[in-house]
Amino acid sequence: MTYKRPESVLVVIHTPTLEILLLERADHPGWWQSVTGSLENDETPSQAAQREVQEETGLTMPYAHLHDWQQINRYEIYTEFRYRYASGVTHNVEHVFSLQVPTTLEIIIAPKEHLHYRWMTANEAAERCFSPSNAAAIRQLQKTCYG
Repeated sequence: MTYKRPESVLVVIHTPTLEILLLERADHPGWWQSVTGSLENDETPSQAAQREVQEETGLTMPYAHLHDWQQINRYEIYTEFRYRYASGVTHNVEHVFSLQVPTTLEIIIAPKEHLHYRWMTANEAAERCFSPSNAAAIRQLQKTCYG
């Protein structure tokens, strides 16, 4: 079995008016999140962010639109997902990015990964996220844009 690298990206996709895109996980219905994914092989966080956005939404945006927050979160991997990692791996390092799109766009979800997508207000998105680091990133984006 090939194990996941315990290093990932979180990409908060939003419009200028802070409508936030969330995706509902296929492996855990009811859990909503932004675009996320593990780095592969020798991939950089920026490369992983671009790849994950394309894979999970169908969006292909120029790199210039992707904003690297230069922020890293370290968190404990949910017990139910630890089988994906090598024995003894309990924590993940997450690189935070955002991607501003001009308006709410139609998304092509990856059906093996997600069931649905929704554009939501920042408050609704932060409340709906199952991941504390995802909710915190949305709230931080909201503060940055609107003080």
